[in-house]
Amino acid sequence: MQKIKQVSKKSKKFFSYILFNISDIIKSFSQIEKIIFYTVLITLITSLTLILNNINESYLVEIPSHGGSLIEGIVGSPRFINPVLATSNTDKDLSSLIYSGLLKATTQGELIPNLADSYSISEDGFVYLVELKDNIFFHDGYPITTEDIEFTIKMTQNNIIKSSKRANWEGVEVKRLNDKEIQFILPQPYSPFLENLTLGILPKHIWTEISPEQFAFSQFNINPIGSGPYKVKEIKRGSSDILEKYNLESFEGYSLGEPYISRLDIKLYSDEESLLTAYINKEIDSINSISPEKVSLLKEKHQILSTPLPRIFGIFFNQDEATVFTNKEVRTALNIAINREKIIEEVLNNYGVAIDSPVPSKSRYYTKSDKEKDNLKIAKEILDSNNWKINPDGILEKLTRKETTLLKFSISTANTPELKAVANIIKEDWEKLGAQVSLKIFEIGDLNQNVIRPRQYDSLLFGEVIGRDMDLFAFWHSSQRNDPGLNIAMYANITTDSLLEEIRIDTNEEAKKEKFKMFQEEISTDVPATFIYSPEFIYILPEKIKNIKIEQLTIPSERFLNINEWYIETNKIWKIFYNS
Repeated sequence: MQKIKQVSKKSKKFFSYILFNISDIIKSFSQIEKIIFYTVLITLITSLTLILNNINESYLVEIPSHGGSLIEGIVGSPRFINPVLATSNTDKDLSSLIYSGLLKATTQGELIPNLADSYSISEDGFVYLVELKDNIFFHDGYPITTEDIEFTIKMTQNNIIKSSKRANWEGVEVKRLNDKEIQFILPQPYSPFLENLTLGILPKHIWTEISPEQFAFSQFNINPIGSGPYKVKEIKRGSSDILEKYNLESFEGYSLGEPYISRLDIKLYSDEESLLTAYINKEIDSINSISPEKVSLLKEKHQILSTPLPRIFGIFFNQDEATVFTNKEVRTALNIAINREKIIEEVLNNYGVAIDSPVPSKSRYYTKSDKEKDNLKIAKEILDSNNWKINPDGILEKLTRKETTLLKFSISTANTPELKAVANIIKEDWEKLGAQVSLKIFEIGDLNQNVIRPRQYDSLLFGEVIGRDMDLFAFWHSSQRNDPGLNIAMYANITTDSLLEEIRIDTNEEAKKEKFKMFQEEISTDVPATFIYSPEFIYILPEKIKNIKIEQLTIPSERFLNINEWYIETNKIWKIFYNS
């Protein structure tokens, strides 16, 4: 110890000696030498500081941190913030934030466990066994058990409640094994069944006292309690008790981890104009699903995200109503003659994609058609080679021994700006071909009830919403040609019927892909409809929001699929302490 003290004293004397001599040396400098010396010294210190800072930065990584807020505006007022009853976009938006299901879809379209810890499927495809995670809770602190799962499914199946999800669960037996394990026994194998397990789970302890007759009138449809990433903190109402705003806060007990963004406010507006005004006035940070032509009006700095929705818009030919469509060359030529790019550019403001199949183009089951399209010249050649000639009235006609067939028909569609604009472009294209086309425009309720249901149309410009389960049975199987089926092309093909039936029970992905390919080839050959476009979902957010992913959405509310991973605030830590 004595030696150490001696060394310390010697060190102090040495440094004192050095500093004293440096001081004497500096004093001996001329004024110019002093300026040069201090300039060099300051440069050296600054450079050294920058080098050390860069070295430090190279070993740091930026990570998301909890905090921040987002105010989103949406159109509409919720009626059923309840996964069993939700029908409107507003209902679904809030339900997706407040509730969670056994499984959850990712932004890549895969299904992952949410409240479930694991699941298994019996070899015969009839029985699905689900095991719940440990320590999962509702927003009010009550634990989630299989009793809540069973209760939710029973309510969904109840005829009195009239859930839109009831058909998905028809004939499914629910069997609780214990508080953590539950079985779903299907009446027949159905490969898309896992999608049903994304249904949000209701807390039985809250809803059990409410009768099925009063289910739709419960206050919990407006003031909900779930187990999703966000919980209701406050509900604000305006004059006449009209709902104006939901203040949500992150739920620390969320099964996939508390969201990084601490506060999410949802402001409600009566129409798109009010929504846009609020955005321009900076009352809200984000908006979605606005008309494509409105995007260019927004001048604020923002990020615009878009992705094609699995909505197949096309014209469906009713050969029973308009016999001119029984001629395959007519359907083929009409399909080729449409200028799809013009529709996407002029009507959708480039927020859409041209399509050629009943399978959405972003689906893993999609197969691109190799057939010619968007070519008026080839369309004319097809008709000419099949003896369609222009008559004195300027309309194409085909003469046979029995009759003369005119290329004359109508297009029925809904009274919306988008569909009317699309119908007019198609009408122009087909009239260039030599057809006589009339448009029949209906209010959406009238169209559904008096045109689509009784199949009273020559051709129908309409859209089909394809779910993530990719079950096209209702749209194309021959058994679905009449209401309430959705086969609006009145299509009948033994081969496609068999393929659609097999796809529903096949759990082998490669086999399903091959069957989807064969199905699309049959449709392409038969041309029961002409597929035109899929619109894009448009989401506008502030630049502060990071890690948003909207790669594969089926409905607008799925923009929130990875909201627990969005972030605003960040921290920096050393790489060795970060486990990505």
